[in-house]
Amino acid sequence: MTASLTLVVLMAVLFGAGISVMLERSLTRVLIGFLLVGNAVNILIYLMSGAPGLAPILNDGVDPEAISDPLPQAFVLTAIVINLGITAFMLALIYRSWWLAKLGAKGDLVDDEAELIEDAEETADLIRSSAADDEAIQSLIEASDEEFEDELEREASDRDDLETRPPNGGDRR
Repeated sequence: MTASLTLVVLMAVLFGAGISVMLERSLTRVLIGFLLVGNAVNILIYLMSGAPGLAPILNDGVDPEAISDPLPQAFVLTAIVINLGITAFMLALIYRSWWLAKLGAKGDLVDDEAELIEDAEETADLIRSSAADDEAIQSLIEASDEEFEDELEREASDRDDLETRPPNGGDRR
């Protein structure tokens, strides 16, 4: 295949525009330049692939010279995947730099003083309510102490009776 002059010019324009945009300081423009250069590389690989031919499947009676080379197609697909991965990474960098610029002088340090004060107040409330609950439980235990001891004595005597009784109800013969 002879390279189409239109594709060669398009590739050259994409390379030139991409590199000139990449040289600017803005990360967004670097991303745009990278996308332009990535597309120019895909066109370059396509142009270098050679003459079109049959599908790269070897059957009986097919001349191996008539088959197109599958390697450039694999290179273009790989270049597309790599371009997509780097684009996602660059978008993450752009978002992170935007977020840090939005925070201003604080940078990564986010002010947590309000949250710390709120957490301390919640903890103090929990400790106070826990102490009040403990006092209420203790007062209930002390108030019901006599009844509890009588109940325990009754259970102990019932156990003693069961242990001293002969098996199978005792008097059965």
